[in-house]
Amino acid sequence: MLGMKSAQKLQQENAKLRAEIKQQSKVYEQTLKDKNTYIQNLEAALIDLKKYRFGSSSEKQNNAQTALFNEAEVLTETKAKKAKVKKKKSGKRKPLPKTLEREDKVYKPEQTTCPHDGAKLIYAGEEVSEQLKFIPAHIKVIRHIRHKLACPQCKQHIATAPKPADPIPKSIASPELLSYITVSKYADGLPLYRLSQMFKRLDISISRTNMADWMIRCSTLIQPLVNLLEDKLFDKPFIHMDETTVQVLKEPGKKPSSKSYMWVRRGQDIILFDYSSSRSTKAAEKIIKGYAKTLITDGYGVYDTLTNKQLGCWAHARRYFIKVLDNGEHAGARKMVELIAELYQIEKQIKDDPPDKKKISRQDKSKPILAKIKALNDEQLIGCAPKSIFGKALGYLHNQWPKLIGYIENGHYPIDNNPAENAIRPFVVGRKNWLFANTQKGAKASANLYGLIETVKAHGLNPEKYLTEIYRQLPNAKTVEQIEQLLPENIQLD
Repeated sequence: MLGMKSAQKLQQENAKLRAEIKQQSKVYEQTLKDKNTYIQNLEAALIDLKKYRFGSSSEKQNNAQTALFNEAEVLTETKAKKAKVKKKKSGKRKPLPKTLEREDKVYKPEQTTCPHDGAKLIYAGEEVSEQLKFIPAHIKVIRHIRHKLACPQCKQHIATAPKPADPIPKSIASPELLSYITVSKYADGLPLYRLSQMFKRLDISISRTNMADWMIRCSTLIQPLVNLLEDKLFDKPFIHMDETTVQVLKEPGKKPSSKSYMWVRRGQDIILFDYSSSRSTKAAEKIIKGYAKTLITDGYGVYDTLTNKQLGCWAHARRYFIKVLDNGEHAGARKMVELIAELYQIEKQIKDDPPDKKKISRQDKSKPILAKIKALNDEQLIGCAPKSIFGKALGYLHNQWPKLIGYIENGHYPIDNNPAENAIRPFVVGRKNWLFANTQKGAKASANLYGLIETVKAHGLNPEKYLTEIYRQLPNAKTVEQIEQLLPENIQLD
């Protein structure tokens, strides 16, 4: 009897130990899985860092070695290209513009008689080749001479000839000089200290501090134009939004190394920048306050409460799966990228169609592909670690799905938020050169000037010619109608 109890007790203890071991094994397996996911994420972050620091700025896949935006063509046109390969023709040099001033240098043969019979050689034509000659910047001083007239009788009245108002009163900066500095910094990304050095080579001393002050005052001068552009922006049926970091050294209540933000709003050919010390919902609400139409974003959460209608960005969704492929071949990610590429191929085919026709094509062609993407995403989500690189890609697609499919309901809507990214890129490129803004006032000035320059470029105008005319005319514009005539869509440039 004692032996039976002992055996039963041993069996119970054995079962208990087995259960504990099984439970510990599960915990160990989960811990190991979490650590592997953590390691994979660290490896992915390292790859991203190396790519950002040393790699190409374009999004490419390691395995397919095809450019992201060419992938649709690769998938759908490879067979056609293999069937018939044409030899690439050598390109012809584009002729130099006829509007450029030309300086002729004429060369005559030293030999004037024929070596065969001694006859005198006569003119038989000419060979002409052209070169570009660069003339360094030419600086000159404009002297404003205002005549005075005095009364010879009472000798108490003097009439002085008026002159147009200057963009910056009592300054040596002409509209042309201010335009050159503005475009050099905000369109070409040249820091002001480099511009100061360039002026020194021309024996002109203009300090960086002076130029910074000029830019702040120019941003104040163009504020009425920016206000009018914002009014027009809010009339657009949809607006793209994006944001990027900027460092402001002297920001109240923050360390110099803290992050601030530059936001971009784009409605077709109107592009505006806005500086904010944070990336909060409150900051976004202030920037987009009063706009109740459609907003297109990259999925950042603060945008969710801003408008009733939002659209997502397929370029961002695709980028998550590209990141998976950057870390090694993955069948699920590869299939997802191929399906998204098919959506872009359809967009390429219908890009010149009117909106109503675009909508029909999207309903007929894109909608079935979207159904495949949704089914594949739902299938892959089961059993995939949410914190893994692939899990994050699937999660982004799942969470953004209602916004991502909205573009097929309206032929005016774009498939992604790339127009906002393209608009903010010049700021990002410039930031690599000048690194930071000194004050909040400087950051706000940069926002105004970046926005106006990018809007001018979107209208197909020359920024330097436009700003020269703006700086010349705006100080003398007294009415709203006069200011409206200086908007990029209305102005007449020589």
